[in-house]
Amino acid sequence: MLKNKDEIKQLALDIAKILDNKKAQDVKILKIDEKTVIADYFVIAGGTSRTMVNSLADEVEYKIGEEKGIKPANIEGRGLGNWVLLDYENVIVHIFNPQSRDFYNLEKLWAEGTEIEFEQEKE
Repeated sequence: MLKNKDEIKQLALDIAKILDNKKAQDVKILKIDEKTVIADYFVIAGGTSRTMVNSLADEVEYKIGEEKGIKPANIEGRGLGNWVLLDYENVIVHIFNPQSRDFYNLEKLWAEGTEIEFEQEKE
């Protein structure tokens, strides 16, 4: 588990960039450490299909494992394709299909969190 606040933030930024580069929809980073003890950041993204949701999760898991040597502590929803959660302890990644993202609306639920900007890939 990462303990350094800068390393934790960098992990969230790296995950968001991986998702953005893989063409995830509407990638957001929410800083929630002042609102809860469950994590410091949520990274939220969308995929257009079951296949894409699973592919995005696979890409994050692979790249973060290869580049940083970090594996998720837990994975939920893999294979179902409507919502995959990757738990990196301090950073929790939520990848949704459009219907699940609308239904759970984490951005509204965690609206008191602070959205963190990241450098997105140019079109």
